[in-house]
Amino acid sequence: MLAIFNKGLVNPPQELYSPASLCSSRKPKLPEEIVKDFVSSNPSNAFTMSFGDSALLACISQGNSYPRQQRLFCGLDGIYCIFLGSLNNLCSLNKQYGLSKGTNEAMLIIEAYRTLRDRGPYPAHKVLQDMDGRFGFVVYDSKAGQVFAALGANEGAELFWGIAADGSVVISDNLEVIKGSCAKSFAPFPSACMFHSEQGLMSFEHPSSKMKALPRIDSEGTMCGANFKVDVHSRIGSMPRVGSEANWALGGSRA
Repeated sequence: MLAIFNKGLVNPPQELYSPASLCSSRKPKLPEEIVKDFVSSNPSNAFTMSFGDSALLACISQGNSYPRQQRLFCGLDGIYCIFLGSLNNLCSLNKQYGLSKGTNEAMLIIEAYRTLRDRGPYPAHKVLQDMDGRFGFVVYDSKAGQVFAALGANEGAELFWGIAADGSVVISDNLEVIKGSCAKSFAPFPSACMFHSEQGLMSFEHPSSKMKALPRIDSEGTMCGANFKVDVHSRIGSMPRVGSEANWALGGSRA
C-alpha cells in the first residue's frame, strides 16, 4: 500500500527529515514519480485514487496468491481507509459499533473514525486499545482534510514513513518503496502509536507520555531519519476530556 499527503495537509515530526537526503546518491522523489514506480511494479493489479494536490492513495490487490497479510481498501462518505492485517475481535467490535457481521476491518476503522470525529464518546487511544490483532491502517478524511494512521502493538504488520522531494509525507508497508522514494528521510512507523494530522504522533498504549526521537544511523554511518519511542519519564500534562459535542481531534497536546 501507498499513501502520500501534501506537506500542507500533514505536519510530521521534524526528526523524520534528514539533511543527508540532499547529498545522498539516491535522491528523494516527487509524488508523481513515487506513484508511477509503485504502479509499474504490478500494473495489472494496482489501484490508485488521487485527491488533487492534497493526497493520493494506492494499493496493489492480492490477486490469487496467498497473501502475507490481508490488505483492504474502502471508502464511505468521503472517508477512505487502507487496512493491513486482521483483528481477532472483529465480530465483537462490529457489534459494539452496530455494524453487520460481514463488515470487514477497513469498514470498521472508518466507522470508528467517524464516531470519534463526530461524537467522541471516549479518546482515540481507547478505541485503538480495544483492537486485538496485528494491524496497521491509514485513514484519509477528504471532507475534513484530516489524516489518521496507526500501527498495532503486535508484531506482524509494519508501516514505514518518510519525506518526499517536495516535503510530502509518504506512508507504505513496503520498506523498499520508502527507501526508493525518500532517500535518507524515512523511519519505521512506531508500533502501538497513532498519528493525527492535527494532534501529531502519540502512543496509544501510553497516551500520557511524550514521544522522543532517537537518531537512526544507517550502514553508511549517515543519520537516516529517527526512531520514535515512548519517553516513560515524561508526561503530557492532562489528557483531554472529549464530550459528545466536541471534535475528538481538537483536544490534547502535540508530541
